[in-house]
Amino acid sequence: MVNLSAVDLNLLHVLAVTIEERSATRAARRLGVTQSAVSNALARARELLGDPLLVRDGRGMAPTPAAEALLPELAAAMGQLRSVIEHRRRFDPRTSTRELTLACADNSQIADVPLVAAALAREMPLARLRVVSIDTLIASGGLAQGGIDAAIVLRRRDPGLRVAALYRDPTVGVVRRDHPVVGRRLTRSAFPRLGFIDVHITLGRPGRGHALVEQAFRAQGLVRRIALVVPGFAPAAMAAAGSDLVACMPRRTAQALASHLPLRVVELPVADLGHEMWLAWHERTHKDPAAACLRKAIVEALRAPEGRPV
Repeated sequence: MVNLSAVDLNLLHVLAVTIEERSATRAARRLGVTQSAVSNALARARELLGDPLLVRDGRGMAPTPAAEALLPELAAAMGQLRSVIEHRRRFDPRTSTRELTLACADNSQIADVPLVAAALAREMPLARLRVVSIDTLIASGGLAQGGIDAAIVLRRRDPGLRVAALYRDPTVGVVRRDHPVVGRRLTRSAFPRLGFIDVHITLGRPGRGHALVEQAFRAQGLVRRIALVVPGFAPAAMAAAGSDLVACMPRRTAQALASHLPLRVVELPVADLGHEMWLAWHERTHKDPAAACLRKAIVEALRAPEGRPV
């Protein structure tokens, strides 16, 4: 088997042109190189293919039978390479059928993905959006390893990552509509009497967002009594709707779930509690036109007016 890494593919292009022109001089003129460069390339092609390929015939050159057989194959191969390059340059979002992959936690899957999907459909109507969890992002080696084009996350500073601010999402509580203790606000006096639902999203363990919420509560002398731990905000909302437990979650997610479940969104007794959400992508996809369309759709769908790329 030929080792393609050891083959200069430009030789094949020079060979095809020289066979077509049947002259090193005319081939050099067409290629925009010197005649000696064509002669050197032809010598290397003869060694590579084990055939004279072209022999002198008066003032021109005559192709050998092997060269004549090669020409249509070389022309087809060069055409395919040219098509690949031109297709890349002619990327058309209206006709692209690319599958693009977005990683996000279930709060974004609930509140953000419907908006992103609609925006991407406007940009790339034939494309497919694949959404995966943060667990999948971690298990696959992150954005640097390929397979995932972008992520909606808390801000990260990993090498090779680019980020853009999207929005700030305040943290709120959700309770069932007829909760016997909690009114419009979850008060400090009610806090010790309540059981809470905890959400461990990433790999079933408390993550960065969880730590920020806990720190804010404890700074105010508030300690949650955890009665239930679930792996996402959707099951937390379901549990809250069917019990007297309280779930804390981002406001956007809470409002989306409360529109489908018998829940009330309530303010927490902690001021300015919330998370900054960012769009992250790796340098490897920065210039990919399809991935750029996905990022544009995400920013247009989600970004707060004051958000700026970083």
